[in-house]
Amino acid sequence: MAVLTPEMKRLVDVQRLGYVATVCPDGTPNLSPKGTTAVWDDDHLVFADIRSPGSVANLRENPTVEVNVVDPIARKGYRFKGDANVLSSGSTFDEVVAFYRKRGVRSPIRHIVLIKVERAVPLVSPAYDSGASEAEVRTQWARYWSAIQEGEVPEPTGE
Repeated sequence: MAVLTPEMKRLVDVQRLGYVATVCPDGTPNLSPKGTTAVWDDDHLVFADIRSPGSVANLRENPTVEVNVVDPIARKGYRFKGDANVLSSGSTFDEVVAFYRKRGVRSPIRHIVLIKVERAVPLVSPAYDSGASEAEVRTQWARYWSAIQEGEVPEPTGE
């Protein structure tokens, strides 16, 4: 059975920005945003190493990884946990690079990181704890981000 549901795939496809957590050799966490986060198939996420030397080095030593993808307006998303494989050549590497080129990525791609998702769990903001609907949360956060785009400094809106 596929780990990635249609809703998970939709969110990753729409958001594309994933926060990738790896473990440094000294045991400390490394968190790095990846704007190329994508679904590869029912059980795998991928990202392109454009400027990810720390993440790639960490994953070569310890393949354990977590990727968080969140819709900042709905304040919902997913945590994807699994193991990563760093690819620098081969047919899968070529296929994934071609996928990114079709998406418009023009930067040099040094490696592809293929993540076998073992577990995926929802992330839901405490903004929903008060009983707010998703429409209400979306409206609140859409106003917040719109104000920032207009150069305003809006009042904090809770969680």
